[in-house]
Amino acid sequence: MTVTPPTASHYFQRIGPDRFCPTSLVGGAWREDEQHVSPLAGLITHAIETHRAQRQATPMALSRISFDILGQIRLEEFDLSVETTRPGRTIELVEATVTIGGRAVVRARAWFMAEADTSSVVGGQPDRMPTPETLESWSMDSVWPARGFISTLETRTVGTPQPGRTSAWMSTGTELVADEPVSPLASFVALVDTANGIAVRQEPTKWMFPNLDLTIHLHRRPEGSWTGLDTGVVFGISGIGLTSTVLHDQRGPVGRAEQTLTVRPVEH
Repeated sequence: MTVTPPTASHYFQRIGPDRFCPTSLVGGAWREDEQHVSPLAGLITHAIETHRAQRQATPMALSRISFDILGQIRLEEFDLSVETTRPGRTIELVEATVTIGGRAVVRARAWFMAEADTSSVVGGQPDRMPTPETLESWSMDSVWPARGFISTLETRTVGTPQPGRTSAWMSTGTELVADEPVSPLASFVALVDTANGIAVRQEPTKWMFPNLDLTIHLHRRPEGSWTGLDTGVVFGISGIGLTSTVLHDQRGPVGRAEQTLTVRPVEH
C-alpha cells in the first residue's frame, strides 16, 4: 500500500492507465484507513468522461449516475475499469468498477442522453438557494473529526444546521487528480456525497449512518466551483434511513441525489 503524505494538493495520483493511488486527503469520516466515497465518485465520473472522449463517443449530457458501495473502500491503490455497455447516438450507458485487491468495492452506472433545445418549455425547478458569497463559513469539525477529506472542504450554510435538515454550499481547493484537467461535472459530483454529513440526525459518536449507495439525477449540466446541497435526512423504524438532496450550482437547481443509509448504534 502506498499513500501520499498529507502535504499533497490532490486527492488521487494516476500510477497506471487504469490504476490510482489515493492520498491521505481522501480519508473517510468514519475511519481513517478507508476512503471517503465523495472524491472517489468524482474520480469515477472523470474516468467515465475520459473513456467516452477516448472512444470519440457522441457528445451527450449525463442524466443519471449511480454508485453502489459493495464494501469497505480501503485507503490503498486501486484499479478503475470503464466500459460502454449500451452505446448509442441518443442514449448511452457506461459502467465503471473500482477494484482493490481483486475485489470490487464500488460499481457505477452512468446514463448519457443527447441534448436538445427545450428552453421554451423549461419549468418545475425548486427555488434557488442563497449564493455562497452571501453566507458565513461553517466548520464541519463541529460534527466530524477534522481529518482526511473533511479537512479539505469549505462549507457555507444557509442558517444554522439542524438535525436532519441543512442547506449548504461545498467547495474545495484540492485537485481531484494530480496533473489532469477535470471537468466541472466531475468536480461537482466529487462533493455530492457530503450531503449525508451536513444534516446529521444523531451524533456520529453515538449512532452510525453510512450510506450504501449514491444516485444522482441531473436535468442540467452543473457549472462553477460550488456544489449546493439542500438536504433532508429520514431515519426509519427498522434501521434504514434516507438522505435526500436537491442539488444546486450558482445558477440554480440542477438535479437531485439520494443516499440509502444503514442506521445502527455505535458499539463501545
